[in-house]
Amino acid sequence: MARTVVGSAVVVREKFFWPDAQLNFWTIVMLATAGTILGVFAEFLVIQNRMQQAIPWIIPYGITVGALTIAWILVMLVLIAQRRLLPGVVMLFSFILLVLFIAGIVGTALNLFAGPNISNQCNTYVNNVSSQQYGSSVETLAWLQQNNICQCWNAAFAFWIIGTVFFVWIMVMASQVNQNQYG
Repeated sequence: MARTVVGSAVVVREKFFWPDAQLNFWTIVMLATAGTILGVFAEFLVIQNRMQQAIPWIIPYGITVGALTIAWILVMLVLIAQRRLLPGVVMLFSFILLVLFIAGIVGTALNLFAGPNISNQCNTYVNNVSSQQYGSSVETLAWLQQNNICQCWNAAFAFWIIGTVFFVWIMVMASQVNQNQYG
């Protein structure tokens, strides 16, 4: 603990020791997670606009949450470089993003598995097609695009879950750093 005397007041600055390897691994995985979510939903937005279809709420939501997550990680990196990353701040913003990621899981799951869902359409038109498309044709290109869309929905769902788990992990890590368990 460092002490600085300013006038007649004493300012106490506590140093927090973050585990470098775990924090670096978390940062890399979360950048990949947020980038994937942002990219997948941005692609869906382009497809919906091009096809002149209504845009479900989950698409701009995914873009926004992905961008917010990347922005938060960049802020964290700046604070790490300045040695000012406080566990309480990490816990607060991670909790906010955790809630947003849980809502993303629910929204994506509703689109994938509820009602006239994407999963059934993928099984009907892509996965269970009796004659798979090969060669240079418009049908092959259409099948490849449909397959890509189905795989992107599954990837988005998986990365919402990965992000949720990793936000819980960083909150636990921040709590341990706050208690000086890594020092």
